[in-house]
Amino acid sequence: MILACLIVIVISPAALGSAQTSKPQAKVIALQSQGQDVTPVLSGPPETVTMRSGFVVLAPGKSVGKHSTQQNEELLVILDGEGEMTFRDGSKLAVRESTALYCPPETEHNVTNTGTRPLRYVYIVARALPKH
Repeated sequence: MILACLIVIVISPAALGSAQTSKPQAKVIALQSQGQDVTPVLSGPPETVTMRSGFVVLAPGKSVGKHSTQQNEELLVILDGEGEMTFRDGSKLAVRESTALYCPPETEHNVTNTGTRPLRYVYIVARALPKH
């Protein structure tokens, strides 16, 4: 089993000219599954400026389900295992241990474990476009 930590240093809202009064703090977060496929790591404001993230553990053959990045961009950092990201048009990108995958805003996608062992990855989502 992989034991990993994600160290996050967040820029304060004041540095970005935000009127938000709560200031995010730097912290270390243990990446441990809580018996769920997706375990939140960062949940957005006021914990961060715009970023959200989670730790995903998918059993062989499982997927996270179709979803869209909406106004966000997303980065997946694959820690262990292999799988594929499938897009609305049917195209696919392979993902495997020690790789990262970028997904632009307004992209519908799904991640599926195509391997024989658990697929473990961290996703990081940040606002890229203004809300519609």
